[in-house]
Amino acid sequence: MATGLENLKVYTMAKVLEDRIYEVTDNFPQEEKYRRVDQMRRASSSIVDNIAESYGKFHYGEKLHSISIARGEAEELRSQIKRVTGRYISEKVSDQLIQQTTELIKAQAILGWLNG
Repeated sequence: MATGLENLKVYTMAKVLEDRIYEVTDNFPQEEKYRRVDQMRRASSSIVDNIAESYGKFHYGEKLHSISIARGEAEELRSQIKRVTGRYISEKVSDQLIQQTTELIKAQAILGWLNG
């Protein structure tokens, strides 16, 4: 049964992106396990967690702060995706992940605006 949070499109988008990042980074070399893989997974998880945290906040300023952190993590993830393109992921996969991340960033901006 879906809760209010799970009914938020931006939350669902973030979870789908997180799952995809985990899937893609499974194919990275072992030496990247505690570097790139860890960083990309933590950033994608942080996006989901900060959206959830924002949902649970009562005051507008607190909600915006959590959404702002989620957006920053999404920008960090987008940068990391670009840096591994051609090295560990194809251009096609990179384009898909960057598109998903960009759509999520736009949705977060809208969510912050609507909460005002």
